[in-house]
Amino acid sequence: MSLPHAILTALLEKPSSGLELTRRFDKSIGYFWSATHQQIYRELGRLEEAGLIRALPSEVPVRGQKKEYEVLPAGGTELARWVAESQDPKPMRDPLLLRIRAAGVVGPQGLGPELRRHLELHRRQLAQYEAIEEKDFPPGRDAVEDRLRRLVLHGGIALETFWLTWLEEALAEVGDMADGSGPAA
Repeated sequence: MSLPHAILTALLEKPSSGLELTRRFDKSIGYFWSATHQQIYRELGRLEEAGLIRALPSEVPVRGQKKEYEVLPAGGTELARWVAESQDPKPMRDPLLLRIRAAGVVGPQGLGPELRRHLELHRRQLAQYEAIEEKDFPPGRDAVEDRLRRLVLHGGIALETFWLTWLEEALAEVGDMADGSGPAA
């Protein structure tokens, strides 16, 4: 149920076409809520049908011209209702964690390279978040919307930092198992 709310958020920040939304998802919202081009366009249709958004009138109607959407008052009301709604955290579902659990049954062979690959992916993501913080949040940007956006970014930085610490621990454990120097069972 959150994709419509992610789209409402993005459109309230700036009226956009579906293509522009897709690009913005790739560069910002997609770091914590991903959606495909098709999902975004499908949801735009639903939101428009529900009366939460509308396509802005075009000065020159042209077949195949991109539509730009804006949020209607009902869409703003819906987003505010959703922000205030209580929602429990979703259970974590991560294939890497399941694979490590399965390695407890079949052995840890082959885990090292995959753990190192994940470590590198999380290092890159952390560097990207830190670059975004440096570029988009210089000292003195203290408007409420900037502070809240920075808070989301800090959540991403904290998660990546967690993954780096945990993956280094996992690599050390798996390395100990592979060379036989780990604790006796």
